[in-house]
Amino acid sequence: MTTRDALLTHLVHAVQSLTHPARVAVDGPPAAGKTTLADELAALLRGRGHPVVRATIDDYLHPPARRYARGEFTAESCYFDTHDHRRLSREVLDPLRPGDGVLIVDGVFLLRPELVDRWDLSIFVSVGLDRTVERAVVRESPTSTRADVERRWRERYLPAQRLYFTRDAPTERAHIVVHNDDPRHPAWTYRNGASSRPHRTGSSVNPADSPHNQ
Repeated sequence: MTTRDALLTHLVHAVQSLTHPARVAVDGPPAAGKTTLADELAALLRGRGHPVVRATIDDYLHPPARRYARGEFTAESCYFDTHDHRRLSREVLDPLRPGDGVLIVDGVFLLRPELVDRWDLSIFVSVGLDRTVERAVVRESPTSTRADVERRWRERYLPAQRLYFTRDAPTERAHIVVHNDDPRHPAWTYRNGASSRPHRTGSSVNPADSPHNQ
């Protein structure tokens, strides 16, 4: 079993032991690997017979006029004005009823005060912020120049992540932190007392917190 397989097995067991419906957040910086991890987890759960709904915060954006009212290249506009959390709650989080399956939502800023108490299990995908820039350059190369990507990251997304860490301490709020600098060999730690909870059990790997996002 590879390290990533072991991680996914831990996550599957954590979700299976929750009372359903289960709302699962996969948070982390842009280009950290959130969507990939959420998709892999969803596929494994479906393979074990669990009905899974997948959603992403990026489907719940405010209109551009609101998103960029404070300026396009500011941390505040990215953190405060990008996503419509009320609509996410109304259309995705609130409709779940007892007996429903698993909802997995990926996206940035999912452990902010407006959302942190909505999750039965929260996973934070931690990556060195400079590493996300290089990943983004590769990912967005078909549509953007390196200079454009680097500007968006260094003037908007990364300052917004630093603001998020200062305001909300997401790695302290998450139940599980996945250290994903090497996606093939991730490490993970239980946070927020999760390892002592009967419904969120498992051994932790690499107990030192990642320094990259601090």
